[in-house]
Amino acid sequence: MTRHRPRGKGKGKRRDAPVDDGRNNDLLDKASFKNERFFAYYKAQKILPEEEWEEFLEAMRRPLPTTFRVAGSRQTAAVLNKTIEDVHVPSLSNAEFEGQKIPPPVQIPWYPDGLAWQFNVPKKVLRKQPEFKKFHSFLVFETEVGNISRQEGVSMIPPLFLDVEPHHKVMDMCAAPGSKTAQILEALHAQDTVTSSSIPSGLLVANDSDNKRTHLLIHQSARLPSPALMVTNLDASNYPSIKIPTPRGMRTLMFDRILCDVPCSGDGTMRKNIGIWKTWSPGDANGLHSLQVRILLRAMRLLNYEPSSKIVYSTCSLNPVENEAVVADALIQNPDFELMDVSDRFPQLIRRPGMTEWRPTTDRECETTFESYEEFIASSKVDEAMKAKLSRSHWPPDGVEKLNLPYCMRIYPHLQDSGGFFVAVLRRKPKLAVPTSDRKRAASEGVQEVAAPETKKARLDDEDAMQTELKKDESDSPMADQESEATTPQAEEGQGAAEKERSKSASAAASGSGAFREQPYTYVSPTDPVLLSCLSRLHINPSTFPVSNVLVRNPEGEAARVLYISNDIVKSIIQNNSYERLRLTAAGTKIFAKQEGGKATEAQFRVLGEGLPVVLPFVDEKTIMDGDHESLKILVESYYPLCERLPQPFRKMVEDRPSGSHIVRFPKGTTEITSLTHDLVLPIWKSNVSLTLMIDKKAKSALSLRLFGKDITTAGKERQAQMGQKDSGSATPAVKDETPAAVVVEESGAIVVDESGLKMEEKKD
Repeated sequence: MTRHRPRGKGKGKRRDAPVDDGRNNDLLDKASFKNERFFAYYKAQKILPEEEWEEFLEAMRRPLPTTFRVAGSRQTAAVLNKTIEDVHVPSLSNAEFEGQKIPPPVQIPWYPDGLAWQFNVPKKVLRKQPEFKKFHSFLVFETEVGNISRQEGVSMIPPLFLDVEPHHKVMDMCAAPGSKTAQILEALHAQDTVTSSSIPSGLLVANDSDNKRTHLLIHQSARLPSPALMVTNLDASNYPSIKIPTPRGMRTLMFDRILCDVPCSGDGTMRKNIGIWKTWSPGDANGLHSLQVRILLRAMRLLNYEPSSKIVYSTCSLNPVENEAVVADALIQNPDFELMDVSDRFPQLIRRPGMTEWRPTTDRECETTFESYEEFIASSKVDEAMKAKLSRSHWPPDGVEKLNLPYCMRIYPHLQDSGGFFVAVLRRKPKLAVPTSDRKRAASEGVQEVAAPETKKARLDDEDAMQTELKKDESDSPMADQESEATTPQAEEGQGAAEKERSKSASAAASGSGAFREQPYTYVSPTDPVLLSCLSRLHINPSTFPVSNVLVRNPEGEAARVLYISNDIVKSIIQNNSYERLRLTAAGTKIFAKQEGGKATEAQFRVLGEGLPVVLPFVDEKTIMDGDHESLKILVESYYPLCERLPQPFRKMVEDRPSGSHIVRFPKGTTEITSLTHDLVLPIWKSNVSLTLMIDKKAKSALSLRLFGKDITTAGKERQAQMGQKDSGSATPAVKDETPAAVVVEESGAIVVDESGLKMEEKKD
């Protein structure tokens, strides 16, 4: 039956209109948070009981609380979390502003180990209240160096349901900007031990269709540099098969875990993206539906046959057309899959079950919605052009009750003061699992013997399976679905200019027609003289170091300036697949870079902070210098302190070393200068007469705040002076969209500080 709703007041703009970032939405009145189309549409969907509607709207109109996650390795997270609990929360517990008590940060109850936090403080409080200014400075610096992820609470949910372990092969199909990717990397590195990061046997392929966003993704993933990471730039709906050799021949790589956090209309983010209040229309979701289905279907084709393998599908949308309708259509097209009941996981996460009834429409004003596709097609109120915009899959299918859609999760803003989100967990039906003997063999080879079938079919013998898989790879090429994508009307409806442009760039990327300017990765010989010289200078044992996994990325004929390292599975992929076909943007992690010396210093390689956790286990322990807390303070507060300023015996130890790259360990313990709960391991560069701490300004500031309670660095003092001159009342630096320059990684035996570029510190004496 057709439903009619009151006409909205005024027409909204398309989604390509400018969108407010929500940082000032606490200053807007309630009149700014109205959209009659939105109200009419979601009341027609009955997403909530009538008695909750006003509570839901009130939550949608409130500013989104600030949420953040303590990131990095588990040891880093534990130390920083304790700092928040023992230092910052007590200092904020009695804070008042204009006569009102301001609540301190509180832990999000459903996030494991209490590592996620939430606090609801107006921006003017952060600017004027001294206690919150200090806490905000802490958040800003730790975010810039990667130890804290300023991430919306509901965005943290999907990776938790993946249950990633270090040996898993994981695909993040639509990964940018990368906060969920960072969560997955942390899970891959869960077994990092002693003083260093491990080299996990697993794999994370992080993909995004937009080339610029892949670089943002690389910056985000730099929080935890990993030899197990690859970043690709492809259309997820047409992602090509990846070849890998095994003792039985070439096979297609299959994944144990796949995250499909797909592009969506994003109306679950209206608390921070308040521009959506004005631009929202049902066409946004209608136009993205078919793309979302194709991405999920492609994930099904790429999933391993192991019974424990799973896909997590998620959106930041409330619209069932982008959520339950997508899941339902994918399950119907691929009946080998089913939804998992995960209602017993994270019991403190308040959620609602998925829907089994919804009413799509093409009516921009949402006056009319339709109970069935047949009613929609038969309606005289819809012209033929509009009828072509939607397909049967936009509506609940026949037999919808058999799909167990209530196993999906809906997160509404009023349930726990969050954004809106949708999550579904899928797996292959257990009866279709490959026999145990074949599973063990495939697991040992890291691949799948038989490609994922669209429908149930008899198992082929090994030779036929290989030939079938190789043939499928040809049809799986990104060109295979280009015609259908170009002629799919749903992909155009409501996307707006920005989304259309993104689709075009994705198609170009997939077909190879877009300009791909990335350099290839090339593995160097284990006997390469540059590599051996580098290892020798840095006192790394070549007999134990994985020299066969070192690679370079520079034009042919040019001398190497940066050396990378990957694990075995990444190496196998790079050596057996075209980097242009995969549009490989990043792989592995940097470990060494060439440092140009001064006039009297020969150019040589230095160890990079981001690669130090990987390199450290192979460094000759005798060559690591032992520093002291006074020297640490001198190195933090000055750019290039002279060696003669250092106290003994550290001064003599430094003066006895040749110019170049070195590693210093500052021991844990408490002195009148500072307190270290773990050994602190840092890269330094010695020139003729001075010493440089090889981390950039932001990393130094973050380290200074953590160790000394204030920013004692040169840059920090300059910044505070500038702020004082402006009389802004805040010494908090602005957060800019730029590469995190350093990451502090604390392990059970040491803290390793990472840096990705010297920038200011590369000046010569």
